[in-house]
Amino acid sequence: MIEEGSRVLLVDKRGKRYLVKVEDREFHTDLGILRLGELIGKPYGSRIESHKGETFVALKPDINDIIAKMKRGPQIVHPKDAGIIIAYAGISPGDTVIEAGAGSGALTIFLANAVGPEGRVISYEVRRDFYEIAKRNIELAGFSDRVVLKNRSIYDGIEEETADHIVLDLPQPENVLPHAVDVLRPGGYFVAYTPCMNQVHRFFRALEEYREHFMRPRVVEVLVREQEVKRDCMRPKTTMLAHTGYITFLRKL
Repeated sequence: MIEEGSRVLLVDKRGKRYLVKVEDREFHTDLGILRLGELIGKPYGSRIESHKGETFVALKPDINDIIAKMKRGPQIVHPKDAGIIIAYAGISPGDTVIEAGAGSGALTIFLANAVGPEGRVISYEVRRDFYEIAKRNIELAGFSDRVVLKNRSIYDGIEEETADHIVLDLPQPENVLPHAVDVLRPGGYFVAYTPCMNQVHRFFRALEEYREHFMRPRVVEVLVREQEVKRDCMRPKTTMLAHTGYITFLRKL
């Protein structure tokens, strides 16, 4: 049931989405005014009408809905990349993940969703303005109970004694290797997301010193091409979400 203070995703007849907090108040749209209090006590999937007679469906938002509507600072890690990180590293409920480069908090939210209420995500963000944005977005997603956000540089060291995985969205992930060797548990993954090829090359040069601690690295990029489906024809769309970054996976021995 929808409770007062919870968030719902309202979808209108055009497919336009609104992420709102349910309170006894009015919500104005171009299709009319909604009284959000009417949703309290109703099940998700219920319909609500505006004063113009337009119908909206109230759904329970998932993390993709929240990320699509949250405040942005720096460029986020896209779902296509976050999904591969979680899948290839085997990030699971109950895991402890150390993340750095929280930015707007999108990857933090994906990781928090994967580790579940029994897991923990400890996220380092050196910039205060990004830290504040990420903190608000993590609260919006409802994951403050499982995310510890730190306003400090992970290059200076990792405060935690152990972690199941380390996931980095940083320009120089090689600077974290000396700390990761001591903190990362055997079998855990060190993941580095880097937009540019020269960053990958620099990381691999630095990795030579630590090869005995890790299995053979794996580097991937993820390309997503949506299909256009019509009654008499199916073809790829003319635009696609192509290169966003290279993802390097190292498994600790």
